[in-house]
Amino acid sequence: MAQWRAGGDTIALVPTMGALHAGHIALVAAALALADRAVVSIFVNPTQFAPHEDLARYPRDEAGDLAKLAGAGAHLVWAPPVAEIYPEGFATRLEVGGAALPLEGAFRPHHFGGVATVVCKLLMSAMPDMALFGEKDFQQLAVIRQMARDLVLPVSIRSVPTVREHDGLALSSRNAYLTEDERYIAPMLYKAISDVARGRDPRDAASALLAAGFAKVDYIEVRDAETLAPFVPGSGRPGRVLAAAWLGKTRLIDNVAC
Repeated sequence: MAQWRAGGDTIALVPTMGALHAGHIALVAAALALADRAVVSIFVNPTQFAPHEDLARYPRDEAGDLAKLAGAGAHLVWAPPVAEIYPEGFATRLEVGGAALPLEGAFRPHHFGGVATVVCKLLMSAMPDMALFGEKDFQQLAVIRQMARDLVLPVSIRSVPTVREHDGLALSSRNAYLTEDERYIAPMLYKAISDVARGRDPRDAASALLAAGFAKVDYIEVRDAETLAPFVPGSGRPGRVLAAAWLGKTRLIDNVAC
């Protein structure tokens, strides 16, 4: 990449955890449209998983991922081993507040510290001009923007809209966990948050999800789209409806603008 920089090329990084789908390929396409070179990292980050979460069974398909990225036109794939990112004796972790505290931060308090730490390491290692993230993980996007701003990282953080199935389900690597029956029910999450964006009470939307077959709703909330503080109607600021709910053993998250 140093040779690219020396030649004046701009570089866009697309950080992923692999198990790539059309949403990731949309990120690569955006990277190619915005920069001269598109670099994709594949790294399943252990520090963002709690001991009881799905690190061991997280979907992995490196050969398939490489084939998809070659077809998408990515210029470089970086798939470092864990020991390269977290060498022996590694003892530093970012502490994140602000946008990291509510919602996912309340249910997964370990999560965003691990995300911020690994993304910071990836950015500082690759030194891209920009990095692209999907809006599907909207709180993660807000936390990374906050981190880049607070630490004055010389990287522009760009977002790409959520890619959805024909029935509205947001593409996610974890969708592979869904049974056939669960896959039929899953689009109700998108319908519920869309209804809230149009004015439905979030509590009613949560009840509708439970009636449809969801096992548990962690949250459906309207938040400030930039800070993730509670949304203030009439403030003139953008809002976002964010939700997390369990369908069987699979936890789905989604969001829409409002």
